[in-house]
Amino acid sequence: MIRHVVLWKFKDSAQGKTKEQNMAVVRDELYALVPLISEIKAMEIVFDVKHTSASMDVALIADFESLDTLGVYAVHPEHVKVADYVGKVTENRIVIDYEINKQEAEK
Repeated sequence: MIRHVVLWKFKDSAQGKTKEQNMAVVRDELYALVPLISEIKAMEIVFDVKHTSASMDVALIADFESLDTLGVYAVHPEHVKVADYVGKVTENRIVIDYEINKQEAEK
């Protein structure tokens, strides 16, 4: 299993929306991918609560069977649409992909 973790720092405003509005749009659009892309085994999106200078604003944690299925997700047209919007409303992105065992994924 592969766990895909993405952290974003959002712009204060972009695309005619506030940071908080864009965070909600991105969260909702990402969750909307789950029933559309069968390769997604699990997904969680969380917002930072501390708001320190070192904090990122949003984290995506998603599980996939393999690097190959993560790759299918990455190029899926619906994901690409969301990723394009995310690119317009964020100023920084950090990613890590790592292996987990199935028992870890079920926790």
